[in-house]
Amino acid sequence: MNSPIRILVADDHTLLREALCELLSTEPDFDVVAQAGTGTATVALAGEHRPDVLLLDLEMPESDPAATVGRLLAQDPALRIIVLSMHDGQQLVQQLLALGVSGYLHKGTGRQTLTAAVRQSIGEGPRTITLSVSSASLRTPTDDPAVLSAREREVLVLVAEARNNRQIASTMGITEATVKRHLRNIFAKLHAVSRLDAVNRAVELSLIPGSRSGSPRGDRVC
Repeated sequence: MNSPIRILVADDHTLLREALCELLSTEPDFDVVAQAGTGTATVALAGEHRPDVLLLDLEMPESDPAATVGRLLAQDPALRIIVLSMHDGQQLVQQLLALGVSGYLHKGTGRQTLTAAVRQSIGEGPRTITLSVSSASLRTPTDDPAVLSAREREVLVLVAEARNNRQIASTMGITEATVKRHLRNIFAKLHAVSRLDAVNRAVELSLIPGSRSGSPRGDRVC
């Protein structure tokens, strides 16, 4: 009989993490060896338990996704990392795949897809990658300069100057709710997953000037 697949689950939402662990524990060939709620704990527990597979949430405290993945794989090159995230922006997906993750699954994926991805990640033969993301995450954003409205570009210029929503609203003479609406539209149009990602994409597409002073704060629309 083959040894069970040893799994570490990393997610800062306790209820979701525990529910995921319970789900995985019902699979006879899975063994959940540990669970973590921060990036620091994830790296430490991965070093201590040496799991076969890590299910990694990207939005944990004490964690920069790319840096955390890099540390984990440097510590244990044989570790199979399957990312679980609500975000599947093109740049983020491709960055993490380039770093060596074995899968990138949206948190809305089903149980069958998840369990299959875990088993497939440690299968014999060439290393395979499992993806369950939106088609937009694998597309190149449009290079049409009109993709953003004039007001959206104005908002993004202020974001690039590290202004928060309240400061942007004051500068533009609009409400914070309107700023948030503009940001949601910007994120959707550019397939961005954070304020910094949106600024970088807009600069690359020449939608706003580059070389802004400051750095966008935070990864949320709100």
